[in-house]
Amino acid sequence: MTDDGPVRPTVPSVADVRAALGFLTVVGGDGGAPGPGAVPLFPVIGVLVGAMVGLTWWGVDQWWAAAVAAAAALAADLVLTGLLHVDGLVDSGDGLLPPLPRERRFAAMSDPHVGAFGVVTVVAVLLLRFAALASVAPDPLAVAGIWAASRSVMAVTVCRGTHARADGGLGGGFRGARTGAVVVVAAPCVLVPAVLAGAPALAAVAVTIAAATGVVGLGRARLGGWTGDVLGAAGVVSETVGLVVLAGQW
Repeated sequence: MTDDGPVRPTVPSVADVRAALGFLTVVGGDGGAPGPGAVPLFPVIGVLVGAMVGLTWWGVDQWWAAAVAAAAALAADLVLTGLLHVDGLVDSGDGLLPPLPRERRFAAMSDPHVGAFGVVTVVAVLLLRFAALASVAPDPLAVAGIWAASRSVMAVTVCRGTHARADGGLGGGFRGARTGAVVVVAAPCVLVPAVLAGAPALAAVAVTIAAATGVVGLGRARLGGWTGDVLGAAGVVSETVGLVVLAGQW
């Protein structure tokens, strides 16, 4: 946990940008281990990825049926993130959901073989994601806000939370990241597209933040803190819940 003092605006270095891109997407190549300067960029990466997913959704919808546009948006997100977050969802399904002692949860999440809980979790989430995208008119701004919100919770988690593994895992590289800096960056990334998209998008963003926080809380309760897999699961689950809210009969 960090002790935030006054937030001083800083310009991220090229290394920070590359590290954030490499941690959250397939862009940026091997940007090295993310350091504390990369963490406030998470919401920026989220809004950019969300905008690209949303524009794919909107563009394909101009020429094909809603189901095809939904599938294209789903594929665009998987390609841009390199399946990293979905992999975390699968591992978290196997590690967090079954009744296991804490030590076996870590083993299940590290096992390269996918268990029944992981399969059911990822299938259910991807089906919900597809159905939500297929049942509402494309809204790139709303998607950008939802994706930024999920990454914002990831960023706050690594600033304020405790890594579940004794060796610190990825958490060691994030030491020194400041929550205040994340909030300063996250607020416009989340609120500007959501406000422009309207009330349903604002509701979707609020629920996205709540759902991501809930997944992180489940990780804390069952593992003692967060891991990279828990962050990935929080992102995918919360985005899906946000899309479901967005697709409601408003």
